[in-house]
Amino acid sequence: MSKRNKKERQEELITTLQKNPFMTDEELANKFQVSVQTIRLDRLEKSIPELRERIKSVAEQNYDEVRSLMEHEVIGEIIDLQLDKSAISILDIKEEHVFTRNKIARGHHLFAQANSLAVAVIDDNLALTASANIRFLRSVKMGERVIAKATVSKKKENVRR
Repeated sequence: MSKRNKKERQEELITTLQKNPFMTDEELANKFQVSVQTIRLDRLEKSIPELRERIKSVAEQNYDEVRSLMEHEVIGEIIDLQLDKSAISILDIKEEHVFTRNKIARGHHLFAQANSLAVAVIDDNLALTASANIRFLRSVKMGERVIAKATVSKKKENVRR
């Protein structure tokens, strides 16, 4: 990618972040072949918020779409939501999520994140989990970020038990 002038870079920065608001300053610096400080200055000049604020903004937009849960019932932050298709959430593991002795995350917090995301992705006023197939890839420790992905493979209408 060839060097571009400041105005071109800033315009492309805006376009890039509209397509993928989750890019870090480091990733942007690599993409544009400039320093992280240059990216930060460009963001400031164009009033583009830092990554955490961009994630929060996307999450707030997604909560407005969720029908099956209230915002406070979702564990983690929804960062991508396509109702009846797929969703992604992130959960930052803090002191209250881990065992005291080894600082490994308690499974019920991880399940709660995955389960609430699975319910949130359903475009209906009422959605409940009938069964779940969850894979834990490894132990999660305090300070780490967990990414949960939910995909709707099939939807049954009016299931009553």
